[in-house]
Amino acid sequence: MSKALHPLAVALNTELSAKKSTLLDFLSKRGKRTYFPSKGILGQSAEAKDTEINATIGTAFEEDGSPLCLESAEALINMPSTAFLYTPSFGLPQIRTQWLQMMLEKNPGLKEKTFSLPVVTHALTHGLSVAGFLFLDANDTIILPDLYWDNYALMFEDAYGAKLQTFPMFDKKGAFNVKAMQEKLLAPGDKKIVILNFPNNPTGYTATNEDARAIQKTVLKAAKAGKKVTVLLDDAYFGLVYEKGVCTESLFGALCDLHRNILAVKLDGPTKEDYVWGIRVGFITFGCKGATPAQYKALEAKAAGVVRGSISNCSSLGQHLLLKTYTHPDYAKQKQSKFSILKRRYERIKAILAAHPEYAQSFVAMPCNSGYFMCIKPIIDPETLRKHLLATKKTGVIVLSGLVRIAFSAVPYAKLDALFANIHDAVQELTNKRK
Repeated sequence: MSKALHPLAVALNTELSAKKSTLLDFLSKRGKRTYFPSKGILGQSAEAKDTEINATIGTAFEEDGSPLCLESAEALINMPSTAFLYTPSFGLPQIRTQWLQMMLEKNPGLKEKTFSLPVVTHALTHGLSVAGFLFLDANDTIILPDLYWDNYALMFEDAYGAKLQTFPMFDKKGAFNVKAMQEKLLAPGDKKIVILNFPNNPTGYTATNEDARAIQKTVLKAAKAGKKVTVLLDDAYFGLVYEKGVCTESLFGALCDLHRNILAVKLDGPTKEDYVWGIRVGFITFGCKGATPAQYKALEAKAAGVVRGSISNCSSLGQHLLLKTYTHPDYAKQKQSKFSILKRRYERIKAILAAHPEYAQSFVAMPCNSGYFMCIKPIIDPETLRKHLLATKKTGVIVLSGLVRIAFSAVPYAKLDALFANIHDAVQELTNKRK
C-alpha cells in the first residue's frame, strides 16, 4: 500500500482542483505527491527571521552577523558576502521578478495575460527534469519532432520511464510539420504531452509566424476534443532569430490562456540567450486558461518542492551575478553586439552555400533560420563522414538523427568557408574511394 499523501500535498492538490479546475489532471503521480515543506525547517526558520537570537539557519555567521566567508573567496567577487548564502528553493525574489519583467518585454503578446511567477531551476536542463517529475508517469508518451536534443531521451525515458514518440519535423515544403503533430495529438488517449523546442537543437529552425498560428490551432483542436495537453516549451535559444517572418515570441504567449485543457510550461533561462553557459540558472513558468493566482502559487510550490527535494536550492552566486548583469546600463547594447556576431556567421553560411552550388553534390542543407546550429544531410553515412573529417581535416562536427549538426556559434567567421569546403571535400573523397 502506498504511503498517504502529506497534508501539504493534499492542500496543494485541493487548491489545484478548486473551482472545477483541470490543473490537477495534468500532474503525474509524483507531481500529485510533491509539496513545498513550508511547515518544516524552512517554515520555522521563516518565522524566526526577525528574532533577536536566531538559532534556526544552517549557515554560519561572523560575530557581527555578516556571513562567515573565506576572505580568499570573497575577494574574487564584486558583490556583498550575502551572495554566498542559500537562496529560497523558489529562487531569489528579485531575480524571479526581474525575469518576469524581461519575459513581458521580450514577449509583448503576454501582456494582459495571467501566468505564474517563474521559479528558479538549476538552468534549463534541470527545469526540464522538474517538469518531468511533475507531469510524467512511467510509460507516458511524449510527442516531439524527430530532430531533437538527445538529452531528452536520457531525462524523460531513462529517468522517468516515459516514451518518446516522434513525427517528421519538416513537411515536403520544408515547413514545420504541423499535420504530423496533429495526427499524434488526436490519436487515442486523453493525456498528451508535447515538447516544442524553438530555435530547435539540432536544426536551428524556429517556427515561422504561419507555423506558430498552425501549431496554436492544432493544440486547441486537441483540447476541444477532450485531450489534456501539456506543452513543454524548451526556449533555450530564445531570441536568436535571423530571418523575417519567423516567430520572435515564445509560443507560451499563444498557449498560456488558450483553453482549460492546455497547460503551457515555459522552460527558459540566460544560458544561451545571454551567453552565460556556466552560470546554471534557469526558470520554469506555468500558464493555463482560468487558473487563479492561488492555483499558480500552488504550481510554484510544487516546482519549488521538487527543487528542494533534489538540489535544495539553486546557485545564489549565479542569481546575484545575473541581477547585476541585467541592471547594468550597457546590458542591452552588449547583448545586441553578441547577437550580431552570430547573425553575421549565419548570413555568411547562406552566402557560402549560394556561392558553391557544387556543395549540393555532397550534402543538402536542412531548413535553418535561428539559434546556434544548422544541419546538413550528406549523401554518405554521416558517422563515416564525421570520422573522416576528424582524421583528415582536423574538423569536428556532431552526428544526430542521421544528420550532421554544425555549431556555427563555435566557429569563427574567418573559418566558415574552410569548414564547408572541408565537408564537401571529405564527402567527395569518400565517394570517390568507394568507386
